[in-house]
Amino acid sequence: MKKPILSAHFKSRKPSAVRLAQMKYEERKVKPEAVINVGIGNVSLPANKAMQKRMFALDAQDSPFAKGVIRYTTTAGTEECRNAFRNILDSEGFDTSKLNIQVTDGGSSAMELLLIGACGPAGTDESPLLMIDPAYTNYISFAQRTGRKTVTVKRQLDENGKFTLPNIDKIEEVIKENKPGALLVIPYDNPTGQLYDYDSMKALAELCVKYNMWMVSDEAYRELYYDPDKPLVSIWGVTDSDVPGIEGRRISIETASKVWNACGLRIGALITDNDEFNKRSVAEYTANLCANAIGQYIFGALAHESKEEILGWCQEIRGYYKEHILKVYKGLKEQEPNLIVSSPDASIYTVVDVRNVVKPGFNASDFVLYCAGEGSVDMDGVETTLLVAPMAGFYDIEDSENNPGNTQFRISFVETPENIEKIPELFVKLLRQYEEQR
Repeated sequence: MKKPILSAHFKSRKPSAVRLAQMKYEERKVKPEAVINVGIGNVSLPANKAMQKRMFALDAQDSPFAKGVIRYTTTAGTEECRNAFRNILDSEGFDTSKLNIQVTDGGSSAMELLLIGACGPAGTDESPLLMIDPAYTNYISFAQRTGRKTVTVKRQLDENGKFTLPNIDKIEEVIKENKPGALLVIPYDNPTGQLYDYDSMKALAELCVKYNMWMVSDEAYRELYYDPDKPLVSIWGVTDSDVPGIEGRRISIETASKVWNACGLRIGALITDNDEFNKRSVAEYTANLCANAIGQYIFGALAHESKEEILGWCQEIRGYYKEHILKVYKGLKEQEPNLIVSSPDASIYTVVDVRNVVKPGFNASDFVLYCAGEGSVDMDGVETTLLVAPMAGFYDIEDSENNPGNTQFRISFVETPENIEKIPELFVKLLRQYEEQR
């Protein structure tokens, strides 16, 4: 009897780089005593207190779920949840009077809407999404899922740990050759931890105006930057007074996951100052009906927080990550001085490049699978392994042999402080163990 046939797309799919280690570890028959998982940005900190209050009182008299009824919301999201996103931006000093806010199932759904709303028809090379490599792997995955084309300009990780932003002339060459429909920037970058400055944002905005592109900013980590002398960077801080014509082509992708510590809530937003884009995006999303109703209610608590409460929370979270990222950065260099560790400027990630300390033929994905499937080392009498994300999947490159990610890993600072402190020694011990048996 013949078996049903999978689509070509399904046949080609492999696990996302950020889930690869976890999935392999779940298959492991004999597990070590402890595992530290920093392969995915699954924040382990408690959610914002105002959100917690609602989460623990869903059956309270004033809750819309008090009688046990959970109905659809409007497709664009509840007014309160939209106002929560607006209140955050207002508190940070940005003008939201002309912004349209659409609530989505996490930032991921917003990414997918962006691709089908700003790029050319499925299955064509028309109006691709222009990204700066390495880029967050989900954009690549969603582009493949929706049949949209992506093009990239490449960054290099220098020996000093700095990622070099491509020269504007080089970006312009790629634009002229490929005629992209939108440019994606992640100012507090996932996966590199790089922080864009306003001059870079303005220069990129000028290209968007010159070549009639949408400018898209992934603002998941907007409040997480670690140089106190630099201002808060956002697409909403780049206006017509800076770059005439930029207004009306700005889009941001927002999420409750990172700064607000609510990854599993699956609440995000697609924000734009273009009325027509918003109208069509909401129309497209009617097929999804609406975002998570309970999640919207919980996140909606932030609509009622004061400016001082919003900014105070952001300062607290920023301080927490800065402390632990710097510890790991210094610890890795102490454990193995020849490691290249990306500069800890923003977001909750560090990229580690082992190209100077491994033998030829090293492959980061193989090392990740080794750690997840069989590797472990003694850490204070406890057999422990480490799950990290291989970087090859963050590069949109067909030449797998020359992919810079083959010797690079992304570390997410999402574990407990006690486990985060173990990362440098654990990583280097496992790397040496792997190299000895390779």
